Amino acid sequence: MTEQTIRFEDGAGYEQMMGVWSRLVGEVFLPWLAPPPGQRWIDVGCGNGAFTELLVDRCAPAAVEGIDPSEGQLAFARTRPAARLAKFTIGDAMALPFPAASFDMAVMALVLVFVPDPRKGVEEMVRVVRPGGTVATYMWDMLGGGFPLDPVIVEMRAMGLAPTRPPQMEASRTQALRDLWNEAGLREVATREITVWRTFENFDQLWSAKQKSPTIGPTIAALKSRDLQTLQDRVRTRLPADAEGRITYAATANAIKGRVPA
Repeated sequence: MTEQTIRFEDGAGYEQMMGVWSRLVGEVFLPWLAPPPGQRWIDVGCGNGAFTELLVDRCAPAAVEGIDPSEGQLAFARTRPAARLAKFTIGDAMALPFPAASFDMAVMALVLVFVPDPRKGVEEMVRVVRPGGTVATYMWDMLGGGFPLDPVIVEMRAMGLAPTRPPQMEASRTQALRDLWNEAGLREVATREITVWRTFENFDQLWSAKQKSPTIGPTIAALKSRDLQTLQDRVRTRLPADAEGRITYAATANAIKGRVPA
């Protein structure tokens, strides 16, 4: 796959493609964080607000700031019920627009491999969190076969196709996450693997969701009809449907958390 900057601009498309997956992981991730109510949160790379909505519903935060570089994503986020509490603002993960110690909790949901300098992104989260606060992330295991798009990507590679590759794939590995958290001076660092399953009602629903991805969508859109049919047939074989036509498969994320030294 080719590496380049990947931008998610379509909030509704992202919801179909990845929003559901993100919430499935978030349902496990947030209880693992075990945050007390009344915390001030920053959701870095909040995208269309899928994870933000979940933390507002589950964690009784006092305030939430969602930061993302895409106005298209943020526009979608602002239509969510979470916007009754959360604020959604344009911002850069490597230069967060807040003073030091502004928050109790900083999280990144499925973002770190897209940050040009993951180390700087982690350092910025540490900077804006108060002493004793928590810095955490979860990221698909991009190099271990955990990415939800892998069933399509594997078949694309087998056909000699080269979809776009996130620029910092190494940052998805558990050891790489540990290194980043330790280098940032975080304490009580802990990791875990989170595997979730998603069911699509039929192949058409699955395929429509996959085409929304900026990593594989443009390559798929450029295929000739014969090659597109071949790819779809290969994916159908890899992800067989049950008797009712539904397709269920798993994806795995690596999660990490740590505390800012008091």
